[in-house]
Amino acid sequence: MLEAGKTFVIEKEVTALDTAKVFGSGELEVLATPKMIALMEEASYKCVADGLDTGSSTVGTYLDVKHLAATPVGMKVRVESTLDAVDGRKLVFTVKAYDEAGLIGEGKHERFVIFAEKFVAKTYSKLDK
Repeated sequence: MLEAGKTFVIEKEVTALDTAKVFGSGELEVLATPKMIALMEEASYKCVADGLDTGSSTVGTYLDVKHLAATPVGMKVRVESTLDAVDGRKLVFTVKAYDEAGLIGEGKHERFVIFAEKFVAKTYSKLDK
């Protein structure tokens, strides 16, 4: 049973592989926005993973995120995801990212609970067309 209020935290040191230069989202060697967002999604799916029925998973369907400050390679980041609402299969999260100097990103994220086998079968059926 999923209930609002649950939180999950990921902590990670930014490496050269996490940069905008590597992700192709810019030229600088700072934490890439796509990497920050990926950590927000990871924290969100892990936040609820242990509360799902066997065979179920979640998929991201919506993001509204601001990247507020750059983070250098070598600095630690902490990403928090809090489940705000459960509306049937729709899950709404508040996501925030911090580095050692303060808030670097924040926003909203939505995920839907899916039945993994059915979802994958439907997705891969696109190859048959």
